[in-house]
Amino acid sequence: MARPLGRHDLGVMLLIPADVVHPRRPDAHFADEARAAREVGVEVALVDHDALATSGGAERAVARLPESATRRVAVYRGWMLHSEQYAAFAEALAQRNIVLRTSLEQYRRAHELPGWYSALADVTPSTVWTRGDGRDDFTRACADLGPGPAVLRDYTKSMKHYWHEAAFIPEVADTAGAWAVASRFRQLRGDDFTGGFVVRRFEKFVSAEARTWWVNGVCRLVGPHPDTPDDDPPADLAPATIAPVVAALQLPFVAVDLARRADGAWRVVEVGDGQVSDRPTTISADDLLATIADSIGAESG
Repeated sequence: MARPLGRHDLGVMLLIPADVVHPRRPDAHFADEARAAREVGVEVALVDHDALATSGGAERAVARLPESATRRVAVYRGWMLHSEQYAAFAEALAQRNIVLRTSLEQYRRAHELPGWYSALADVTPSTVWTRGDGRDDFTRACADLGPGPAVLRDYTKSMKHYWHEAAFIPEVADTAGAWAVASRFRQLRGDDFTGGFVVRRFEKFVSAEARTWWVNGVCRLVGPHPDTPDDDPPADLAPATIAPVVAALQLPFVAVDLARRADGAWRVVEVGDGQVSDRPTTISADDLLATIADSIGAESG
């Protein structure tokens, strides 16, 4: 669990997307986190997410941020960014002497499955992936995984809400059927498609997912997944059992989703950079801000 909040006079800041209509206000989705940060002395600054998501828009996105005479460390809490967008964001901030606590390389390693899979291979479903969206590469990846059911996604996201048409592959050896799912997935992801196809061995889970939040390899907060905010994690969930493999990632701030497999084992379903991982409504902004303050403080203390 998160430690109690205290004052954090660290010379650091929290970056939050601005409201589209009222750009001097935080986006409503992150307003509670902005409020919690200000209450404990963490400076909050607003950025234009729409500009961040536009090619060449990073400088415009941070235009309201003042330049600093001394180096500032920042954590972003906002909507998902492609790695290329994050790189431009980091560069634009650097012009103002602001350094993101999570580097581009660390962000990519947390945000894109190929970055974290090898460290967690023993505690997550077997996985193969392609570079790009070509059919031949996809078919080869399916053959490498081997026959059986699988779940499809790309480097950053699944389409699980389109389960039967764009996520679940009943039999990867059925090349035509598997490609039909991949084609629909690719269509739905559109310009957001990232990296390539990722094919993961299907495992039957018998619990709702739990979202755990980690700072420098230590679990700081445990709660439900945003999709099931009222399903509290079971009392026997023990994040410490995966602590060594999460620590091996050497990442400052990540979210790790866990679910119980039919045989009772807890499995890693997803890893994500903590800056762009959604907070379930039943986790207080104050608790998450304690975690974020730890992440910033690890750099600044």
